Amino acid sequence: MLMLLAVVLVVSGALVAGAAWGIYGKLPERLEGFLVALAGGALLLSVTTELIEPSIETASVFHAMLGVAAGAVVFAFADYLIDERWGPDDGGGLLAAITLDGIPENLALGVALIGVGGAEVAALAGSILLSNLPEAAGGARAMVSGGHGRGKVMLLWLGTAILLSLAAIVGNLALAGVGEDALAVIRCFAAGAVVASLATEVFPQAFREDRHWAGIATALGVILAFSLGSLTDG
Repeated sequence: MLMLLAVVLVVSGALVAGAAWGIYGKLPERLEGFLVALAGGALLLSVTTELIEPSIETASVFHAMLGVAAGAVVFAFADYLIDERWGPDDGGGLLAAITLDGIPENLALGVALIGVGGAEVAALAGSILLSNLPEAAGGARAMVSGGHGRGKVMLLWLGTAILLSLAAIVGNLALAGVGEDALAVIRCFAAGAVVASLATEVFPQAFREDRHWAGIATALGVILAFSLGSLTDG
């Protein structure tokens, strides 16, 4: 339990740190795009190796395919509602847009910690942390530019960090007794949602800001996540 709380605190704390960076700090747009792509590449490999592959080994390819497809469809539908129905600048839509990526990530983190040590999910936790920093910075900066007060934006991100922390804790505690087949679908559902969010939000943003260097940054992110995973395996 202590390990779960420590991992959740670090990962969710990255949201608050990223928001503070976006509100009060400033980075060149191209550098920010490079960092977003780097984090996206790391997260892409991590959800594959830490969530999808173990699910195939413990259950079946069918369970993995079912979970990934369902997660991607649900994310795409929710993302459509935010963009086309609620409006990304609306208060409720804004909060939904912020948490949509984070809930699957943190749920997956909590599920991944079931029955394993912290070192075994270091690559996944590290990749989520890396993705949270630039994502929160960009989101917070956009809110301030849209006319929201800095204090209000900071409070919103603090609340979001708490909400996502609860998602990880619930994922770990409530699903501890679930059978392997169901757990495999849940893991892959979270993975599918994360992959869909990378395709529709993270990588397009990185390319807009950093153009063709984003491809190199993504590859470096994959290498970074692979290196973290290799260290924990060794």
